[in-house]
Amino acid sequence: MPRPLPTLAELGLPPLAQARVARAYAQAALDEAQALGLGPPAWPEEAVPVPDYIAWLEAGGRVQGDFGVRVGTRMKASHFVAYGHVLLSCPRFGDAIEQTRRFEGLAHDLGRSELRLDGDQAIYRWHSPWLTELPGRQLTESIMASILSFATWLAGRRLPVLSLAFPHAAPADPLERAARDAAWGLAVQYDAPVTEARFPAALLSEPVPGADPALFPLLEQRAAQMLAARQQALMQHPAAENHLLTAVRAQIAERLAQDGARVAPVAAALHLSPRTLQRRLAEAGSSFQALLDATRRELARQYLRNPALSLTEIAFLLGYAEQSSFSHAVRAWEGCTPQQWRHQQT
Repeated sequence: MPRPLPTLAELGLPPLAQARVARAYAQAALDEAQALGLGPPAWPEEAVPVPDYIAWLEAGGRVQGDFGVRVGTRMKASHFVAYGHVLLSCPRFGDAIEQTRRFEGLAHDLGRSELRLDGDQAIYRWHSPWLTELPGRQLTESIMASILSFATWLAGRRLPVLSLAFPHAAPADPLERAARDAAWGLAVQYDAPVTEARFPAALLSEPVPGADPALFPLLEQRAAQMLAARQQALMQHPAAENHLLTAVRAQIAERLAQDGARVAPVAAALHLSPRTLQRRLAEAGSSFQALLDATRRELARQYLRNPALSLTEIAFLLGYAEQSSFSHAVRAWEGCTPQQWRHQQT
């Protein structure tokens, strides 16, 4: 059975009307457009609305077919706002991917990253809910090019990619398709369910050459503060109710394994009192317990699909003190044991 596409709440994205691209991140597209002789768009100074950014990428693609790829290869640490320098301080590539997943929202609301393990392979997926409303190939190609180019720069060598897939259609011209395969270094799959790259899982434990882990605490703290400020700004928006649910679920997911998924610390992270948070959740038709259960259920499904995780490890990651409590919860959600649900997915 195909896995359903993640919702905005599961991805931690705001509604499209509030989704934006940081000007620093958009600068790579501006630089590439200038190199092609395209005039600058009329973008706001602070941030670019997501629809405008995607439309600009597609406009560039009509002038230069691989515009998105060219934009992605221009990306450097400064384009990723504060978390770009966090990545430079990560000791291992697995840590860098985890921090990307955590702080991606500082740079843009174009989509969100996911990392899964499948035996000796690591699967990097990038989900964008906007592609159904704003179709095109330039966005996903720019994202994947930026990830692969930045990883290559960090490693000082071209990293092995086992497979690469995009949700858009393949080029109609066989020669163009062959040229694109040559540029990516492998035969690309098109019309895929999601943007995805597979690579050896062993890379996750490889050290990042030249990393300075001593700087990580300071850089991570600054990025976390900026992300909290972004979430606070979104919650002050007239359409804040939907984003509040998203922000609470994101905080819960981050705190489960540390046994910190409680009302008080989540409220403090969102700069609200516990009473105010509970009141606003009730006004939005939800509750903290309902969001906790929903987040645990979604993460349980994700973890159970990963054969590398034992049931004991999954129970810990979901904040359960005992595996029996986790098993009871899965029975209530799915009507079967965790082992049975896992078996059904294979």
